[in-house]
Amino acid sequence: MISLDDVTWTYPHADAASLRHVDLHVTPSEFVVVCGASGSGKSTVLRLMNGLIPHFHEEGTLTGSVAVDGLVTVAAELDEIGMVTGTVLQHPRRQFFADTVREEIAFAMENFGLPPEVIRARVASAVAGLATGVPVAQRLQRLSGGQQQQVAIAASAAHGPRVLLLDEPSSNLSVDAVRRLTATLADLKAQGVTIVVAEHRLRYLQQLADRIVVMRDGTIDAQWSAADFRAVPDEILAREGLRGRIRTADLPALPAAGASVSNAVLASEVPAAALELSGVRCRLGGRTVLDIERAGFAAGEVTAIRGVNGAGKSTLARIITGLQRSAGQVRLDGRTLGRRARQRASAIVMQDVQRQLFTDSVAAEIALAAAEAPHPPDTAAVLAALDLAHLAERHPLSLSGGQQQRLVVAAVRVSERQIVIFDEPSSGVDRRHLQSISDQIRQIAGDGAVVLLVSHDEDLLALAADRQLTLTRL
Repeated sequence: MISLDDVTWTYPHADAASLRHVDLHVTPSEFVVVCGASGSGKSTVLRLMNGLIPHFHEEGTLTGSVAVDGLVTVAAELDEIGMVTGTVLQHPRRQFFADTVREEIAFAMENFGLPPEVIRARVASAVAGLATGVPVAQRLQRLSGGQQQQVAIAASAAHGPRVLLLDEPSSNLSVDAVRRLTATLADLKAQGVTIVVAEHRLRYLQQLADRIVVMRDGTIDAQWSAADFRAVPDEILAREGLRGRIRTADLPALPAAGASVSNAVLASEVPAAALELSGVRCRLGGRTVLDIERAGFAAGEVTAIRGVNGAGKSTLARIITGLQRSAGQVRLDGRTLGRRARQRASAIVMQDVQRQLFTDSVAAEIALAAAEAPHPPDTAAVLAALDLAHLAERHPLSLSGGQQQRLVVAAVRVSERQIVIFDEPSSGVDRRHLQSISDQIRQIAGDGAVVLLVSHDEDLLALAADRQLTLTRL
């Protein structure tokens, strides 16, 4: 079904090949997980399979051959490859073409000329499957990152591709959404779809995967059958930079009041703190998406913001950092801050960090972030701690997703803002770098900042957080 034969690929202007002499063959209906440390070549493998290499990345250098369902990707048209493959990107908003859930699911089928009655039936079926976790009547841009990811998966599978390719599909999903993802993938596997998943979080796939392919520095380092993988000891997974058993973050609750707060207390029971929210309410698309009567976040601590997809976690982050209008007050050290003042006092690591990269090199990105810091830390030491020092002259957009994530974490660290929010900062991050990111989060709090950590990643929360505020969907 899929054949990569002696494939070497070098991105334009790169100093070294991203893949070197890769041989990988996937049989029809096989479920293969491609894993490995950040920057090992996982996403590049998927781009070869869906034809983005070489049809989109035209200026790189490709040797060897790639074939998918009998199509030699170099010779085939991109729409021919798209008919037999479906792709879910790590950041799904980059692949949306429509404005609503129904239109997005129908988009590919309309382009491929499927009969209208088939399109209507498949859209109705996909929407029904999404309805339990996604407000399908909302515009796509109003959905949370995790909800957008669920829509992207439904849209990519709707035209009935024989091959489905997914890049970090669980990265922004809550526990209940991961369960739905697992069930969806199980259904597609049962239908005979060939599935390739690039992923760091492996345990949720261990009952589905037929084979685990481990990448290291652009080559295949190991391959395990499903039975072999279940028997691999944790120290071997650690050596490969892979996530092992999922730990549980058992954190004390932050006292808070409001309709959005799970297990809310009375407003009078919420203690004073460095950062205080009072009567914060936000409406988007004609509905209330966040309602916090009172909450307080201490300086020097890391507060985890938890909850299902669509509970308002990212909305809360945008309000505190002044990026989203809302009712109510936000106070820092007793002083009420307007949106502009909040923007100057805060920093955020977004889910899609490419939107936060502005310069032409890693070193320049860090220098820009540190330019207005009152007492900038040793930027070289921060880059070294996050394993970025050797990439100092690379263009930020040439980095892997995990490397970009770590770069923005480094930039936030050197900016020395009083309020720092991390919104899913471990997306695309391997086991070793998960520890370095958690160390930086702890250090920022140790420097006296108010730190909020929005995440579904139990591993990260167990490493970095002190307490938790759990939000519920309104």
